[in-house]
Amino acid sequence: MEVENKLNRMTAAGLLIAIGIVYGDIGTSPLYVMKSVIAGNGGLNTVSRDLIIGTISSILWTVTLLTTVQNVIIALKATNHGEGGIFALYTLIRHKAAWLVWPALIGGAAILADGTLTPAVTVTSAIEGLKGLEFGKGNVPVSNQTTVLVITIIILLVLFSIQRMGTRIIGKAFGPVMLVWFAFLGVMGLINIGGNWWILQALNPYYAIKLLFSPYNKAGLAILGSIFLATTGAEALYADVGHVGKGNILGSWPFVFVCLSLNYLGQGVWILNNTNLHSATEINPFYAMIPENIRLASIVLATLAAIIASQALISGSFTLVAESINLKFLPRMNILYPSYERGQIYIPAVNKMLGITAIALVLYFRTSDHMEAAYGLSITITMLMTTILRYEWMLLKQGHNPANLLFMIFFSTINILFMGSSLSKFTHGGYVSLLITLLIVSVMVVWYFGNKVRDQNEAGNVYVRLDEYTDMLTDLSHDDNYPTYADNLVYMANVKYNKFVKREILYSILDKRPKRARAYWFVTVNVTNEPFTAEYAVNTFGTKNMINIQLYLGFKKQTSVNVYLRQIVHDLIKDNTIEAQPQKYTTTPGRDVGDFKFVIVNDVISPSTTLSSYKKWLVKARVQLQNLSPNPAQWFGLEFADTVIERVPLILGKQEPERIKRIAPVDYSKTLPNKKQKDKKK
Repeated sequence: MEVENKLNRMTAAGLLIAIGIVYGDIGTSPLYVMKSVIAGNGGLNTVSRDLIIGTISSILWTVTLLTTVQNVIIALKATNHGEGGIFALYTLIRHKAAWLVWPALIGGAAILADGTLTPAVTVTSAIEGLKGLEFGKGNVPVSNQTTVLVITIIILLVLFSIQRMGTRIIGKAFGPVMLVWFAFLGVMGLINIGGNWWILQALNPYYAIKLLFSPYNKAGLAILGSIFLATTGAEALYADVGHVGKGNILGSWPFVFVCLSLNYLGQGVWILNNTNLHSATEINPFYAMIPENIRLASIVLATLAAIIASQALISGSFTLVAESINLKFLPRMNILYPSYERGQIYIPAVNKMLGITAIALVLYFRTSDHMEAAYGLSITITMLMTTILRYEWMLLKQGHNPANLLFMIFFSTINILFMGSSLSKFTHGGYVSLLITLLIVSVMVVWYFGNKVRDQNEAGNVYVRLDEYTDMLTDLSHDDNYPTYADNLVYMANVKYNKFVKREILYSILDKRPKRARAYWFVTVNVTNEPFTAEYAVNTFGTKNMINIQLYLGFKKQTSVNVYLRQIVHDLIKDNTIEAQPQKYTTTPGRDVGDFKFVIVNDVISPSTTLSSYKKWLVKARVQLQNLSPNPAQWFGLEFADTVIERVPLILGKQEPERIKRIAPVDYSKTLPNKKQKDKKK
C-alpha cells in the first residue's frame, strides 16, 4: 500500500521524467498524421475547408476519447500494485474466466509488434525533414532517400545500444528535451493560428461525424486509419505507469494534450492558407508551417522526440515481456536491473529482437509513407482486446450496471471502426504488422498451452511427499559407503503445498546415482504480485539435513537464488535449525558453510508419449522453445555457481503396460554344418 501511495504522488521531478518516458510516441504524431490525411485525399491542392476542420475535429476527439478518457481516466484505475499494461490488467481478472487468456495473448502480442514499428516510422519521419534542405548556397547534404535511411539506421543502432543504461537515466536526459518539444509544438500552433480563430470550430464533434459521410472526404471511412495515428502511444502510456507513477501521468497529460491540440489546429490553418502550392503531395504540413530560419533546429528537435517515442515503446515492451514470463506466456529470459529504482528492467534478448526488426522494417519500407500503412493496425487490435479485459475488470469491481455496458458498446464500436479502416491498408503494408503480431501470438500460444497440456497429461504418480523420504535421505547423508557429492545439494523444484515434489527430483537423488550430501535443499521461487517482496519460509520436516525453502520474490526483484540461499543458510545455522558445516580447507577463517551444487531438471519428450498428434506437436514445440530460451541457470541467478542440468524423459498420456513373451533359446546346432561335412568339403 505504501508503494502504491508513493506512485500516486505528483512531484516536479516525476512530472519531468513522465514527459520524458511516456509521451514520446503520441508526441511525435503531428509529424505524419496530417501528411497522411492529405495524401489519402489527393494532395494539398484538392483539400477543402470542411475536410480540414472535420479531420482536426476527428483527431482531437479521438485523442480525447481513446487517450484521455479510456487510458488516462479509466485505465489508470486498473493497475496491479501500480503496474499497468494489458498483462497487468489480465492478472487482476484471470481467475474470472479461462477464455480471458485469448484477448490478453492477442493484445499483448499486438503491442509488442508495435514496439518494432514505432522506432522505424517515427525516426524515419523526422529525418525525412532534412531531405532537400539547403545549407548555405546550394549545399544539400541529404538529397535522397538512401541518405535518410543511413542516418535513420545509425540513430536506431545508438538507441538500442543505450537501453542497458536503464530508463531512469534516459528519462532524466529526455525529460527536458520533451518539455521543450511540447512547448515548441504549442507555440508553432499558436503562431499559425494567429487571428484565424474560426479553426476552433473543430472542437465541435459534429464536424468529426460529418467528415465520415461527406463527399469532400475522398477516402471515406478509410480516413480513420490516418486519424488513428494521432493516438498511437496511448497503450504505452498505460503500460509505462509503473515506471513513472499514476500521479505524474495525471498531472502531465493536460499540458501534453493542449500542446498537441494547438499544433494540429495550427497545421489546419496553414494547410488552408497554402492550398495553391505546387508539388503539394510531397509537402509535410508540420515542417512547412515552421519558419525557414528555425527549420533545421526543428528537425533536430523532432529527431530527438522521435528517439524518445521509440524509447516509450521499448521500455514498455520490457515491462510487458517480464509480466508475460511471470504469467507463463513466454519462456524465461535473462532480465537485468540497471538501477535500484522501481520498474527499471532491461531484457537483452528483447532489445536485440526489437532492434533487428526495426532496422529490417526501415530497409523494407524505405519511406515513412509506406511505413504508415503498416503502422496503427496492431494498436487497434490491442485497444479492442484491452477494452474487453477492462470491461471484465469493471464487472468484477462494480458488477453489472448500465454504465459498464455502455462503456463496452461505445468503446468497442470506436475500436472496431478504427480497426476496419486500418485493415483497408492491409495490402499496402498492414500485412507486415499483422504477420509480426501473429508470430508473437504463435510463440505465446505454444508456450502457454504447451505447459497446460504437459501438466494435464503427465502419466503415473508424478508427485510424491517429501516427508515420506526423510529417513532415507538422512541415512544417505550419513552413509560412508558413498562419497560426498556436495555439502549442500540444491534442487530448483516446484514444491507444492510445502510437501509435494515431482518424483523425478527424488529419482535424481536416490536412483540415478545416490548423491550423498550434508544437506538437501528443495528451493521454490514464487513470484508475487507485489513488486519488491523479498521473503522466505522454511520447512525442515523435523530434520536437520532436509530443507524446503519457499522464496517469495516480487516481480521486480532479481532472482539471485545463490545470494539469497547463502544468507538463509547462515540464518538457519545461527538459530540451530541446521548443523554448521565447518571447513577445514578454506581461505576464509571461521567459515561454517560448505560448498553448494545446484541441480536443475529439464524435461525431454519420451517416445512413450501417447497424445493426439496436435497435443504432441504442441508439447514438442514448447520443448523446442525451452531449448532456445536462455539457460535456466541464468534466470535463477546461478550462472557463476556450480550448476548441473539433468534431463529426464517426460511421459505424457495414458500408458498401457506392454509385456514381452519369453521363449526357449533357439537351437542352432541342427543348422550348422558338422565336422564330417566340413572334412568332405575340404
